[in-house]
Amino acid sequence: MKIFVGFDDTDVLGSPIGTGKLARYFAKKVPADCSLWGVVRYQLLVADEVPYTSHNSSACVIIEAPEASYTEKFVELGVQHLAEYYCEGSDPGLCVAAEGAVSQEQIVFGQECTARLKTQDEAMRIAKGVHLSGHGGTNDGIIGAAAAIGLTAGGWCGRFIELGSRKLRDFPSRVQVKELQDAGIIPLSIDRNATVPMPEDFVETKDWLRPRLWSGRPMLPMELRGEGLWESLGGKSKKAKNIDYDEE
Repeated sequence: MKIFVGFDDTDVLGSPIGTGKLARYFAKKVPADCSLWGVVRYQLLVADEVPYTSHNSSACVIIEAPEASYTEKFVELGVQHLAEYYCEGSDPGLCVAAEGAVSQEQIVFGQECTARLKTQDEAMRIAKGVHLSGHGGTNDGIIGAAAAIGLTAGGWCGRFIELGSRKLRDFPSRVQVKELQDAGIIPLSIDRNATVPMPEDFVETKDWLRPRLWSGRPMLPMELRGEGLWESLGGKSKKAKNIDYDEE
C-alpha cells in the first residue's frame, strides 16, 4: 500500500532549503515498518499571477506502508515536519492520501495546475477522501500540495529527486544500465530508432540522475550517443545553480 505525502510553498527567497529538499528530509522520518518508495518533484505553472520563490514546484513523498490506516500517522508526521522547518513568510500546505483514495477530479486538478491558475477553493473542493491543510501565511500551499498528490496518482508527470534506499546523488556520473535496473529504474530509449539499452551499456547522467514518473514507474529517458553509450535527458538548470539554496 502506497501513501502519498504532498508538500508545497514551504520556503521564501533566501531560505536554507526549498520544498524538494524539505520533502527529502521528511523521507528520513519514515517509520521502521514502512519504507521510502520515492520523492517526486512537480513543476507547476510559472506565471506573473502566481507567487513563488524560484521555480513554483511542489513535491510528493511516496511511502510503502502496511495498510491505509497509516495515513493518519503520516498526517501527524507531516504537520510536525512543517512546524519544524517553518519559514516566516511562507504559506505551506500539506496533502496526505492513500493510493486508492485519490479521485479522478484530483488527478485532473493536478494536471491543470501545471498549466492553469488554480485557487484554494478549487483545491478544497476536489480534496475528497484525502487530508488537505494549510500551515501558515495565506495557506496557498494547499494548491500545490493537492496537485502533487493528484499528479502522483496520475502517474505521468514529475521527476524523482529520491528513489528507494539508495540516494540518487550517490550514483556515479557514468553508470551501467544494469546498476540502474537493479535500483528499480527503467532505462527508456527515446532516440529515433528506439533501440533497447543492454545491461552492460553505460549511461552518462551528467551528475544529474533524475528518473521521470511515467506509467507510475521510475523511467530514465535517454538517447544513444555511441556504441554501448547513452546519455540521459536533461540536466541541472543554470538558474538552479545560481540560487542560494538547493531547491531539490
